[in-house]
Amino acid sequence: MMKLLIVAATEAEIAQALTHFSLRRASFIETEKFDVLITGVGMVATAFALGQKLSNKYNLVLNVGIAGSFDREIELGALVNISQDVFAELGAEAGENFITLPQLGFGENEFSSSANAAPTLKKVKGITVNKVHGNAQSITKTIALYRPQTESMEGAAVFYACTKLNIPALQVRSISNYVEPRNREGWQIGLAVQNLNEWLISFIEKL
Repeated sequence: MMKLLIVAATEAEIAQALTHFSLRRASFIETEKFDVLITGVGMVATAFALGQKLSNKYNLVLNVGIAGSFDREIELGALVNISQDVFAELGAEAGENFITLPQLGFGENEFSSSANAAPTLKKVKGITVNKVHGNAQSITKTIALYRPQTESMEGAAVFYACTKLNIPALQVRSISNYVEPRNREGWQIGLAVQNLNEWLISFIEKL
């Protein structure tokens, strides 16, 4: 039977949904209609976890979590559909310039969502990073290079894995902070998590 795989970096990001559906806490949870995979933070942990559990028995992979936004027009707590995601740090430095992976001739660094399962959410372009931005100079360079609207630490890895297996993927993120010099007082993680879980619960209940 084909079904949904929900992928999240941390249990905390989807704890409310797990409680709502009375699911036990584990890194991999199986139910009749959907499974849940908690990967750990970052693209390496995500890729490893997907390598263990991802298969063609799933007809959709849903990556959910919180994210930072470069776009001030997106409100904190808002939900967005990351339709494009880029491995932003794969490449080489050449003095003050950065040469991307495609420019080096070593493959693609950008991957797209192949599912239209959240048509009401704003579509945005994201980047996936090992180090979230908190330096004004690097933020300026990244905006000039990619024109991203959001950043996460896992999204492009999910898209990459799903592309390799030809499985439709959807990435929904809730905005917890703006990308700026590190300012914890401006974060709205609680609001972002609450809104994400309300959306996720509604999405699952429609399966």
